[in-house]
Amino acid sequence: MTAKDALILKTARGVLAAESRAVAGLSKTLDASFLRAVRLLSACSGKAVLLGVGKSGLIARKIAATLASTGTRSTYLHPVESLHGDLGMIASDDVAVALSYSGETEETAKLLQILHGQGLPVISITNNPGSRMTRYSDVTLRLHIGAEACPYDLVPTSSTTAMLALGDALAVALMKLKGFDRKRFARLHPGGNLGKLLNLTVADLMHKGRENPVVKESATILDALKVMTDTKAGAVSVTGAGGRLTGYFTDGDLRRRLQDGLADLYLPVNLVMTRRPLTVHPGTMAMEAARLVSERKIDNLPVTDAKTGRPVGMIDERDLLKEGLG
Repeated sequence: MTAKDALILKTARGVLAAESRAVAGLSKTLDASFLRAVRLLSACSGKAVLLGVGKSGLIARKIAATLASTGTRSTYLHPVESLHGDLGMIASDDVAVALSYSGETEETAKLLQILHGQGLPVISITNNPGSRMTRYSDVTLRLHIGAEACPYDLVPTSSTTAMLALGDALAVALMKLKGFDRKRFARLHPGGNLGKLLNLTVADLMHKGRENPVVKESATILDALKVMTDTKAGAVSVTGAGGRLTGYFTDGDLRRRLQDGLADLYLPVNLVMTRRPLTVHPGTMAMEAARLVSERKIDNLPVTDAKTGRPVGMIDERDLLKEGLG
């Protein structure tokens, strides 16, 4: 490693350490102001309007997106655009959340003065508790940043990281307060890999109908193997009275029987099957099935009807892996 390489790594580590301290320090200074901000947003019948210019504006956009995706109606407005017509997008039942490190950003401070005069609740996130912004705020969340990670204390680094973390803290606290659960989260994330993880169920992936290998308890091991071969499956569900699942027979079971010297393929499959096997239901989340397959180190699982106990499908590890659930 050259001296220049060492300097690069030292600089990078210094930035990460400085920003880590900023977030850690912020967590220690949360107080009643944070509680008031959360309650103000929770009681809002309109939307949270995030405001900020420059780097603070970029963080405000991200916070607005996080709030919206976690059950709190929100949007981002640029303070300059708001002063030139977009102010009409802010309703009387909204709450404004303004971000500025100095608290003296001209456009933001001027906008807050107008909103405060209209009686709109205002939350400010700043490092300057004596700023113009705080003068027009109902709640001020202070960042407590001593210096930026930039060696010249100029480039927004530690401050924007702290803003982002504080926004996440607000969003997650609101999630908890509102009881925003996994199902509601899934409804807001139908697309992409996250949507897949949250919305796919076993019913979407399982082999069913003719592709679902099933034999009765009276069938022989040879019968079971034929069904497994025809369906290209590595296991077969075994049913008893009323068609209920009573066992599961896999190619692994067969290998173990052969290793034990028991090679009679005409034995009833119920003598060698696994009784009371682990099962899932069609409504089970696919990601839960993937977890079970991984933890138990198995290749597939029988899928049973939750009411009747009858095998209605089979979920295979390969199908889960194809969906990125492995």
